[in-house]
Amino acid sequence: MGISGSGKTTLATSLSQELGWPFAEADEFHPESNINKMSAGIPLTDEDRWPWLGSIRDWMSQHADNGSGSVVTCSALKREYRELLETARGRVVFLQITAPTEVIEDRMNHREGHFMPASLLPSQLATLEPLEPDEDGHMLPNNGSPQDLLTDALAGLTDLLGADPHGRNLA
Repeated sequence: MGISGSGKTTLATSLSQELGWPFAEADEFHPESNINKMSAGIPLTDEDRWPWLGSIRDWMSQHADNGSGSVVTCSALKREYRELLETARGRVVFLQITAPTEVIEDRMNHREGHFMPASLLPSQLATLEPLEPDEDGHMLPNNGSPQDLLTDALAGLTDLLGADPHGRNLA
């Protein structure tokens, strides 16, 4: 989880490969109306997000029902969004990726083929409610290489799960 441009897709792809769990990009669950709004620089409302978050939750539940963990990128900016995602069957663990605003803005300005414009970064920062200590999650500063981020994520998962996540079937 984290704001756009924080490194969610890079980490999730690596985690999925490392753990052998299916991966989904939350952006793929957005209805066309949400993508059109964001492409036009219009921030989404909570009403826009609830069905989208429900679809992500249902996808995670399907994998948990099949005995598999899963990896999903999702901004999950508000605690109430995370609370909805936590209703998925299986255990839901959040890894919040952080990076300096200027680094994220630079990434957003230089990436190609993504509908989220850098002009929406301030609204994401204003909406973000960082993980709280009582939430099932771990904060990950993205201040090194993608491999460093993966190593930190695996260590965070090991701490949260009380065991090495390799071979574990948790959603």
